[in-house]
This record gives sequence, C-alpha cells and structure tokens, in this order.
Amino acid sequence: MMRAVAAVTTSLALTAVAAGGAVAATPGWTPLTPAEEPAANPLKGFVPFAGQYDPATNTFPHSMEWAYFPLDAVMTGPDTFDWTVFEASLADIASRGHQTALRFYLDYPTRESGIPQFLIDGGLEVRPYDEFNNNGVSVSPDYDDPNLRAALDSFVAALGERYDGDPRIGYVQAGLVGFWGEWHTWPYNGDGRPNWMPSDETQLDILQDFVAAFPTTEIQVRNPNTMNAPLPIGYHDDSFALSTMISPLGWHFMDNMVAAGATEKWQQYSIGGELRPELQPCIFSAAGCPVIEEGGDNDFAGSLEQTHATWLLNHYAFQTGYSEADKPAALAAAQSLGYSFRATEAWVPATTGAGATTIGLTVSNIGVAPFYYDWPISIAYLDATGAVVRSVETDWLISDVASGATEQFVTTVDTTGLPAGDYTVVAQVANPLPGGMPVRFANASQDADVDGWLTLGVTTVAAAGAAPVPGTAGAPELAATGADVSTLLGLAAAVTLLGLAGVVAERRVARR
Repeated sequence: MMRAVAAVTTSLALTAVAAGGAVAATPGWTPLTPAEEPAANPLKGFVPFAGQYDPATNTFPHSMEWAYFPLDAVMTGPDTFDWTVFEASLADIASRGHQTALRFYLDYPTRESGIPQFLIDGGLEVRPYDEFNNNGVSVSPDYDDPNLRAALDSFVAALGERYDGDPRIGYVQAGLVGFWGEWHTWPYNGDGRPNWMPSDETQLDILQDFVAAFPTTEIQVRNPNTMNAPLPIGYHDDSFALSTMISPLGWHFMDNMVAAGATEKWQQYSIGGELRPELQPCIFSAAGCPVIEEGGDNDFAGSLEQTHATWLLNHYAFQTGYSEADKPAALAAAQSLGYSFRATEAWVPATTGAGATTIGLTVSNIGVAPFYYDWPISIAYLDATGAVVRSVETDWLISDVASGATEQFVTTVDTTGLPAGDYTVVAQVANPLPGGMPVRFANASQDADVDGWLTLGVTTVAAAGAAPVPGTAGAPELAATGADVSTLLGLAAAVTLLGLAGVVAERRVARR
C-alpha cells in the first residue's frame, strides 16, 4: 500500500505572502464550526470480543470487533486450507458494519491446542504446562521444528494472498508464536527454566512472511525490539495502562520502544492492544484502580500520549458496561484514541457556471495518530430534497493529513448536466466495507443535511449560458495583503507553472 506523506501543493495558489513573510488566508473560504469527536469512527476506539456480547443491547459505540482463531481451524495440511469458519466470522462481523481485528494462535492457555493435527502426526514436539490455569490443556510447540516453520510460511502466504486488502479486516496481528500468540513464553524464557521461544532466525522468518503477505493491511506484533523495528509493522500493547509507560523497570512497552528506536513508528504504522483486563472496570471511575503490580502505570491518558494508540480491546465496556457515573470518562477515552479530523474551512463558490467549478476543503488532524489507510474524500451535490444528485471521488486522501497537521485540498468538479438551481455541497470519507461507517469529522455540520456527510456550503448552479458572479466560480483567488508586487507576481508565476503541471502534485512514499 502507498501511504501519502504530503497532500496537494495547491496551497501556493490559495495563499498570498503577507507583509513580514506571514501567510494570510485567501478570500472566499468559509470557516466550518468545530464540534467534539464523533462517538465512533472506523478503525479506532474500544473493541469487544466478537460473539461474546449482545449487539442488540450493547450501547457502547464501536466500529470493530476482535477475533482469535486457532490455526487448526483453517489449516488442514501442509498446503491445504478450509476457510469456512474464518469466512463465517468475518461475514458475521461485517454484517454489523464492523471491521475485524484478528490474530491466529497455536497455543492459548486453557484452550485446546491450535496446532494442526498433521504436524502432531509428523512428530512435532509439544510441551505441556500448568501455568495460567492451563493444567496441561494447551501445549507449547517446538517453533524451530522444520515442518512447523514450513507450515507457518505456507499459512501466512495463503492468508495474505486471500485476505490482504479485504475491507472486512482492519488489523492483522502477527500471532502464532508464544502463549496467546503474544510472542512470549514467560516463564519459560531461559531465566532458570527452558526457553521455549523460537530462535531469532525463526522469529524473523515469520515476521518477514507477514510483511511479504500483507503489503496493504496493517500488521502488528506484540513486543518492540531491534529485530522488528526496521520492518514495516506496528505494535500492540496488551497490558495497556498497566505496564505501558517509560519506567525505571526497563521492560514496559515504551521502555522496549525506546530501546528498539521505534518511538516514532506510530507516524506510519498503527499501535493497538488491550486495556489491561484488571483495569477495565475501574480506570475510568473517580476512585481509580488499585495498584496491582509494582511500577504499574494506572494512567490511561499518559499511556496514550506515549504510545499514540489507535484502538484497544476493552471487553468490559461491552459485556458488563460502565455505570452512568463512569461511562462519560470511558466514552471520552475511546474517542481520544487514534485520529480525529476537523474541517476548518471550505471553498464553495456562491454561483457555479455550467461545466465545472472549483471546490476546496482544509482539514486538520487533531488526534494522536494518523489514519493508516488511503481512503479518498468524495464531494457530492444535494438537491432541494436532500438527495445526492452528483458524487465525485477526488484524489484527496484522508491519510495525507498527519497527526497535528493541516492540509488544504482543491479539486475541480464537473457540473455538466446539473439543472439550474440551489445545491448543498457535502464531503465524505467513505468506508470500503459495504455498510461500514464513514469517517466522520469533528464538526457541527457533520450529518447536518445527510447522514455520513459533512456539509461544506451551498451553491447556485446557473442556467446554461448565464455567467456566474465574477470571482465565485473559478479557483480561489490570491489575496493582496500588503506584500510587494514582485512577491505576488512571483507567486502567481509559480502557481501558473503548477497549473501547467497539473496543479496538484502528490508526494508519496511506499510504506513497504
């Protein structure tokens, strides 16, 4: 997948250099009223376990569901697969308009082993254990076994070939290794006990399999380290707000991020995880949570500030639910995760001539993280009944708006064939999942005229042959703000050259 790192360069055509070198807003742009972050937005926020809550009665806003899968549910032989169970789960979650975050495992304490039977029959060594209340139910395999390594190579390649870029899937975690697929086998980690983790060679091989198989869908792995830091993958902190923040202990999630040199990876690759289960019932209460672990954070906001997390598993919010006293803080915490887009101004000409018109939109990302997928923004015209009569998918990508940044977009919309009359101009970042929620903006005019769309303004399409009001139907104008003439002429020349080059120059880099 390609992820944009800069948006359009037409801001040269939309601003003029003011006295002293400052940049002044151009005339004709209409400010858009801000509002709070919407209750839910796609691919962010708190997430429940799929199938373990009642969608009919749950009232906590969400856009995703979490699902675990044992490898033996789909892998039937060295190169054969039955995707029936996996497909049914994706379809069920998608039927509610939600995307799936998922992980496959071989070893889940207290659950039957997820190791495919053909590997057991082939002589794979497995080790029983009693920790984590397992009592020998699940077993830990020899991850360096050649047959298992070959099977994992085959599985990850097949999973990616079939599902990379599938709009039903939001995030794929590189599980498979360790207890719960969390890439650890503590206390069997070589500290006075056998080390059950795979060799570094095997670990890197599996990670490279995921990178090769999923160039589009976001990948996450549990533990940041110098091995995975150079790879195009994100992370998941499954002990969020307990052992997250930088600490004197040296082993918290952010301690590992610092040691790996990965503290800025969030700008390109997503951070997810799980709000520590023991903290889920109490961390949003006035009394807070007891300290359940020496050096524990018990700090949701601080953990978010350091990690820039986009989503967290928090099943308590869905299965049990928060009290009326605690729910506002829990909702605010969910909304604070990930991106938050606010449109600050729009260019909508008062009068539109026949043939084409220019529409502009300025967007800020006031959230803690980017949006990690290249979803385009569409512009639509609504008639007097509120019906969409013209919709155009622009080349504006919402992923162009980095966290803490503002981008200005301009495009030309073909109005040929629109009957003369008044129209409302709206914008939307559509979800590629059929029935999935669109990205909503933190603006008062979001959903004001039609659900899922941001209202930008109104325009009158002139009758054929009628001339529009001067200065309203073309590109936004340069504003003379006291800059000397030579500066403005130089800027105008630059704009002309940009126009000859196609006006919009997108600067993108390959993520992977």
